[in-house]
Amino acid sequence: MKVHTYEKAFLVAGAAVLIVCMAALAYAAVALGIQLPGRVAEVDPRRLATTAPFDHPGVRQTGPASYAAVVVGRVWSFDPPTIVVPRDADVTFVGTSADVLHGFHVGDTRVNVMLIPGQVTRVTHRFHEPGEYLLLCHEYCGLGHHTMAGKVVVR
Repeated sequence: MKVHTYEKAFLVAGAAVLIVCMAALAYAAVALGIQLPGRVAEVDPRRLATTAPFDHPGVRQTGPASYAAVVVGRVWSFDPPTIVVPRDADVTFVGTSADVLHGFHVGDTRVNVMLIPGQVTRVTHRFHEPGEYLLLCHEYCGLGHHTMAGKVVVR
């Protein structure tokens, strides 16, 4: 008789955990607006040097308070290594990888995407606090992975 009681308790606990996880996922997607990045565009990673906008990585002003930061991940560096943007502006990071899978994480922010060869990734963030934010690769990309870092300077 005790065995059935324990089985029921584990079934109820398992169902409760499943319901809580589904509710947290729905809350993150709807209330917080957290979404998986979609495939925006595709590029040939072998031709990045001649494909706009990746032929000139860097920051460009796209509107009165909006900027595009074009970034290329390469073994074992970001191009450009330093991104300078003004505070309280919308910064759209447009990135891809020239060779292998790289991570793109701006410390102390929600900017955390993958740079995939051939796929263009876009993510927008507004920096409210001036300072330097560490830019890291969070996907193992080879022997020099630990040296792959950069920074975002907000003025």
